[in-house]
Amino acid sequence: MFARILDFEVKPDRKEEFVKVVKNEVVPILKKQTGFLEILPFIHESMREEEEKVITISLWTTKADAERYEREFYPKVVNILKPFLTTPVNVSYHTLETTLCEHFVEALVA
Repeated sequence: MFARILDFEVKPDRKEEFVKVVKNEVVPILKKQTGFLEILPFIHESMREEEEKVITISLWTTKADAERYEREFYPKVVNILKPFLTTPVNVSYHTLETTLCEHFVEALVA
Protein backbone atom coordinates (compact mmCIF):
# COMPACT_ATOMS: atom_id res chain seq x y z
CA MET A 1 0.00 0.00 0.00
CA PHE A 2 1.23 3.49 -0.80
CA ALA A 3 0.41 6.87 0.76
CA ARG A 4 0.53 10.43 -0.52
CA ILE A 5 0.67 12.90 2.35
CA LEU A 6 -0.26 16.52 1.68
CA ASP A 7 0.08 19.38 4.10
CA PHE A 8 -1.11 22.92 3.60
CA GLU A 9 -2.99 25.71 5.33
CA VAL A 10 -6.57 26.79 4.69
CA LYS A 11 -8.14 30.18 5.27
CA PRO A 12 -10.11 29.71 8.53
CA ASP A 13 -13.08 31.71 7.31
CA ARG A 14 -13.41 29.29 4.37
CA LYS A 15 -12.92 26.02 6.26
CA GLU A 16 -16.54 24.86 6.01
CA GLU A 17 -16.70 25.65 2.30
CA PHE A 18 -13.33 23.90 1.82
CA VAL A 19 -14.68 20.73 3.45
CA LYS A 20 -17.78 20.80 1.20
CA VAL A 21 -15.69 21.26 -1.93
CA VAL A 22 -13.40 18.38 -0.98
CA LYS A 23 -16.41 16.15 -0.28
CA ASN A 24 -18.39 17.12 -3.39
CA GLU A 25 -15.65 17.73 -5.98
CA VAL A 26 -12.35 16.16 -4.94
CA VAL A 27 -13.50 12.86 -3.41
CA PRO A 28 -15.51 11.92 -6.54
CA ILE A 29 -12.36 12.46 -8.65
CA LEU A 30 -10.35 10.27 -6.29
CA LYS A 31 -12.96 7.50 -6.22
CA LYS A 32 -12.74 7.17 -10.01
CA GLN A 33 -8.98 6.54 -9.87
CA THR A 34 -7.58 3.05 -10.29
CA GLY A 35 -5.98 1.94 -7.04
CA PHE A 36 -7.44 4.66 -4.83
CA LEU A 37 -8.44 3.25 -1.44
CA GLU A 38 -9.21 6.08 0.98
CA ILE A 39 -8.56 9.68 1.95
CA LEU A 40 -7.92 10.64 5.57
CA PRO A 41 -8.19 14.41 6.19
CA PHE A 42 -6.82 15.86 9.43
CA ILE A 43 -7.59 19.44 10.47
CA HIS A 44 -5.53 20.80 13.35
CA GLU A 45 -7.50 21.31 16.57
CA SER A 46 -6.21 24.76 17.46
CA MET A 47 -7.03 27.31 14.82
CA ARG A 48 -4.96 30.45 14.40
CA GLU A 49 -6.57 33.63 13.18
CA GLU A 50 -4.86 33.64 9.79
CA GLU A 51 -4.82 29.99 8.72
CA GLU A 52 -5.57 26.42 9.64
CA LYS A 53 -3.20 23.50 9.17
CA VAL A 54 -4.55 20.55 7.17
CA ILE A 55 -2.93 17.20 6.49
CA THR A 56 -4.48 14.69 4.14
CA ILE A 57 -3.35 11.15 3.53
CA SER A 58 -4.56 9.35 0.46
CA LEU A 59 -4.03 5.61 0.35
CA TRP A 60 -3.33 3.78 -2.89
CA THR A 61 -2.93 0.15 -3.84
CA THR A 62 0.41 0.81 -5.58
CA LYS A 63 2.90 3.59 -6.10
CA ALA A 64 2.17 3.45 -9.85
CA ASP A 65 -1.53 4.19 -9.16
CA ALA A 66 -0.62 7.22 -7.06
CA GLU A 67 1.86 8.45 -9.67
CA ARG A 68 -0.74 8.15 -12.44
CA TYR A 69 -3.19 10.23 -10.40
CA GLU A 70 -0.40 12.76 -9.70
CA ARG A 71 0.30 13.21 -13.41
CA GLU A 72 -3.21 13.11 -14.80
CA PHE A 73 -5.61 14.53 -12.19
CA TYR A 74 -3.76 16.19 -9.32
CA PRO A 75 -3.25 19.52 -11.19
CA LYS A 76 -7.05 19.80 -11.55
CA VAL A 77 -7.52 19.09 -7.81
CA VAL A 78 -4.99 21.76 -6.85
CA ASN A 79 -6.86 24.28 -8.99
CA ILE A 80 -10.12 23.37 -7.25
CA LEU A 81 -8.53 23.92 -3.83
CA LYS A 82 -6.39 26.95 -4.62
CA PRO A 83 -9.00 29.59 -3.57
CA PHE A 84 -9.01 28.15 -0.04
CA LEU A 85 -5.26 27.86 0.52
CA THR A 86 -2.86 30.25 2.20
CA THR A 87 0.26 28.15 1.50
CA PRO A 88 1.49 25.92 -1.29
CA VAL A 89 0.67 22.22 -0.97
CA ASN A 90 3.60 20.09 0.16
CA VAL A 91 3.43 16.49 -1.05
CA SER A 92 5.43 13.56 0.30
CA TYR A 93 5.30 9.89 -0.62
CA HIS A 94 5.45 6.89 1.70
CA THR A 95 5.13 3.14 1.63
CA LEU A 96 2.68 1.99 4.28
CA GLU A 97 4.19 -0.80 6.36
CA THR A 98 1.05 -2.90 6.59
CA THR A 99 2.56 -5.51 8.89
CA LEU A 100 2.41 -2.92 11.70
CA CYS A 101 -1.21 -1.93 11.20
CA GLU A 102 -3.02 -5.16 10.38
CA HIS A 103 -6.34 -4.11 11.96
CA PHE A 104 -6.41 -0.92 9.93
CA VAL A 105 -5.69 -2.78 6.71
CA GLU A 106 -8.37 -5.37 7.51
CA ALA A 107 -10.92 -2.61 8.18
CA LEU A 108 -9.94 -0.77 5.01
CA VAL A 109 -10.41 -3.76 2.73
CA ALA A 110 -13.63 -4.95 4.45
